[in-house]
Amino acid sequence: MARPMGSVRLKRANPCTLALGVLLCLFILYFLVSPSSPATSNRLASVTAQHHLSPPTSPYRKSSTKSGLQLGPPPVIRYNLNNVTITPNPIENQEHVLILTPMTRFYQEYWDNLLRLNYPHELITLGFILPKTKEGNAATAALQQMIQKTQKRGPEKERFKSIIILRQDFDPAIASQDEAERHKMSNQKARRSVMAKARNSLLFTTLGPATSWVLWLDSDIVETPPTLIQDLATHNKDIIVPNCFQKYYNEEKKKMDERPYDFNSWQDSEVALQMAAKMGQDDILLEGYADMPTYRSLMAYMATVGGDENLALPLDGVGGTALFVKADVHRDGAMFPPFAFYNLIETEGFAKMAKRLGWQPYGLPNYKVYHYNE
Repeated sequence: MARPMGSVRLKRANPCTLALGVLLCLFILYFLVSPSSPATSNRLASVTAQHHLSPPTSPYRKSSTKSGLQLGPPPVIRYNLNNVTITPNPIENQEHVLILTPMTRFYQEYWDNLLRLNYPHELITLGFILPKTKEGNAATAALQQMIQKTQKRGPEKERFKSIIILRQDFDPAIASQDEAERHKMSNQKARRSVMAKARNSLLFTTLGPATSWVLWLDSDIVETPPTLIQDLATHNKDIIVPNCFQKYYNEEKKKMDERPYDFNSWQDSEVALQMAAKMGQDDILLEGYADMPTYRSLMAYMATVGGDENLALPLDGVGGTALFVKADVHRDGAMFPPFAFYNLIETEGFAKMAKRLGWQPYGLPNYKVYHYNE
């Protein structure tokens, strides 16, 4: 037989508990529906383009309005380049840096090193150019995967202001990108001519009116100081290049060691000048080959153990592994000649052209960046 239930007495809720519950619900709803913080919104708004035809170095975000509405005409924007500062204190002056990388292969170490740069990423625009080859397609896919991971899902401090990817509309000079094939003397003029075209295409497409500095960083540079940009800007030189070395396992010493890698940063010699004077206008001088002894002073061999990292020496030729340039140098017309320019080509031709325009390149023999060891 069922037992009859007595009356159920409900416990009266405490008014303070109810009030706290309501406040907690409102607090949660606020964070679910509210936009980004004012600081974040203001920062993004200050660097976001207003129209898809605005300068490419300003990220463009599509309007959240419903489809079908016509986009207004592009804004007429006036830029006063006299207000673009280029100073030894780029962070303090909020100076925009354009990092440009011609890429054939994607190295994860390159991207990881890029993320470790502690210059404010919201002031950095990245630009890449890749060939339309099987290897270039693979590199593009890997690059896009890392961009998605960083820009969409990564911490905000790692996200860059904007990223631009270009594909070359011309064929590579050589089919293989193996190190030995790339550095064959017989391949140099054709290979470096194509490299110069790639650099120029990338530069002319991405250089914006707010850019203060341009850092050319090769895709196989896998280790630099995190303060690379600030360190180079501190010298306040028109063009400055660190010394590029390569780490490797020394079988004789049975330990890790390092060796010079980039031989394109140099001070000219009388021998080289005399050789050039006897050459045809389409011939080029090359550095680092026994068959063409120029007797130039190579920055690669100027490094000293424990030497002053701030020592800066004037140069006549520069390499492009980590080349830091004031944007005004490029705006003045200094580019990378894909042809023989005073018997020089690509980055070395760029140094010659810059000097003809009145800009002086410098090198840092004891400040090192490191190339991937293939």
